[in-house]
Amino acid sequence: MAEAPAKDTLALVVLSSAYERVHYALATAAAAAAVDKPVVVFFTEGAVRTVAGTAERPGWHALTVADPSLGAGDAAGLDQAFRARGAAGIEELLGACQELGVALLVCSMGMRVAGIAKTELRRDLPLHETGLTDVLSRARLPTFV
Repeated sequence: MAEAPAKDTLALVVLSSAYERVHYALATAAAAAAVDKPVVVFFTEGAVRTVAGTAERPGWHALTVADPSLGAGDAAGLDQAFRARGAAGIEELLGACQELGVALLVCSMGMRVAGIAKTELRRDLPLHETGLTDVLSRARLPTFV
């Protein structure tokens, strides 16, 4: 019989390609890890772009913006607007997640759906390619973002 998933692990399944949703998922992950909650972030489908590219040319720049009234109509511009207002940007949040021990997982199927090869993932992030069964084995109930 399989080991029961940890009750207190926060598993965020990030599937949206909207900058705002990815940003808040990463902020939530960092905050939870900061209070010693185990956290798994599982990027799939459109959100895989978040961890594609390079540090110099991050894939998250290709994320969509759901609400341009927040400051810009493109992801890079919205990130700059958020940072100008004192909020962490995507790079800072990815860095915080990395420093706080958040598990950054990428869905094999989601990569195929998004048309992103493993070789296109960022090498500067501790990414682990896996599947949904792995996420479900780590936490009782994932939250979809």
